[in-house]
Amino acid sequence: MHTDTERCVRAVQSKDARFDGWFFTAVLTTGVYCRPSCPVVPPKPENMVFHPSAAACQQAGFRACKRCRPDTSPGSPEWNHRADLVARAMRLIADGVVDREGVPGLAARLGYSTRQIERQLLAELGAGPLALARAQRAQTARLLIETTALPMAQIAFAAGFSSIRTFNDTVREVFALSPSDLRARAPKNPHRTPGALSLRLPFRAPLNPDNLFGHLAATAVPGVEEWRDGAYRRTLRLPYGHGIVALAPRPDHIACRLTLSDLRDLPVAISRCRRLLDLDADPVAVDDQLRADPVLAPLVDKAPGRRVPRTVDEEEFAVRAVLGQQVSTAAARTHAARLVTAHGESVDDPEGGLTHLFPSPGALAAVDPETLAMPRTRRTTFTTLVRRLAEGELHLGMESDWPQTRERLLALPGFGPWTADVIAMRALGDPDAFLPTDLGIRRAARELGLPSTPAALTARAAAWRPWRAYAVQYLWATDSHPINFLPV
Repeated sequence: MHTDTERCVRAVQSKDARFDGWFFTAVLTTGVYCRPSCPVVPPKPENMVFHPSAAACQQAGFRACKRCRPDTSPGSPEWNHRADLVARAMRLIADGVVDREGVPGLAARLGYSTRQIERQLLAELGAGPLALARAQRAQTARLLIETTALPMAQIAFAAGFSSIRTFNDTVREVFALSPSDLRARAPKNPHRTPGALSLRLPFRAPLNPDNLFGHLAATAVPGVEEWRDGAYRRTLRLPYGHGIVALAPRPDHIACRLTLSDLRDLPVAISRCRRLLDLDADPVAVDDQLRADPVLAPLVDKAPGRRVPRTVDEEEFAVRAVLGQQVSTAAARTHAARLVTAHGESVDDPEGGLTHLFPSPGALAAVDPETLAMPRTRRTTFTTLVRRLAEGELHLGMESDWPQTRERLLALPGFGPWTADVIAMRALGDPDAFLPTDLGIRRAARELGLPSTPAALTARAAAWRPWRAYAVQYLWATDSHPINFLPV
């Protein structure tokens, strides 16, 4: 979008927050870059230059505006609804892969050379993978500076910097303030709890939290997830350790409280929480497309801004999808809770009732199938899935090619379209995944006068592309009866 100068100028002049994260405005006369909704008086059009990322602005020598804090705007929805190389690379960079594995590790995950990755990112985003990761490190550093009392040296290494000098230089360059100046300007919080980070996760309005938090609470696995004091809480398995997060909806943000065993996991934890709640979606684009269908229009108008509840752990979700085949939601939670108690890693949660991390595929691959209280065919499905995941033969990470991974899932014994598509929708993040065989969807379609057979409903849903996963959320919301049995 940043190449459409006229459209960008209109968005800046109207201070349209819907475009925050889509592009950034660099101001030639002041040397700062802003989000489109910056509250200051808009600069003259001839003094604006538009960039597709904060990293590109920083590469061009601009520093972040102190008023609108563009580095904290929602992420671009492009990286969540596209499946091409650049989008997959951006999802991995947000998950901290460059900091942990370097650019060669990023390239290896995507199956391309480092030169190809750098060339494509530069062409589209104006910055290479190292610059994009650097911008993320700067934002992580700012969060830690402003929300904790940690020494600056500890913050530098937790944010992923290799030295104190690099940390100081980057913060000064990006924010035009020293780390100590940033801390001095931060609001004082006398109720700060040692070890816990309280953050605000921004999103594009509108956001309807009902389906998000309602679904997560209804399907919560005891010991791993819970609803407590108006917040969804769960344990997180992270690259350097583990964490506990509490997420609560607020009118203009999601309140996020994180407790981490290793602060280096902060950017990854934030990225996964945003992905779980689909916070980088563009609800206006989605709802406008679905509203064009006269059957869906009343559903969208009644509760706009529905998001797709996703996951913080793709492998965990795939296992839970298999446990939920052909049983009630309550039974699926019971199966999962037994596995958690027997094979999950224990965690300490002084603020609630969380007790375990969900078992890893390696731990589940060692489970004796005869101890699983499920039909023999589903045992085979379960053991095949966890073995393939544990041995690295099946990858469900955010670098996954959606169509290819769906085909690999369908090739597994016991995997039908529903299981593959629900994993594509909620674990892989495919915004166009559709569940025409789902009983709740078919029941809702029948009530609305839509075709209720899978083939006919799929044909009818072609007009909803590429947002059929969001149409699923609106259709599910019309069904007043809980789904008791889920198809394979």
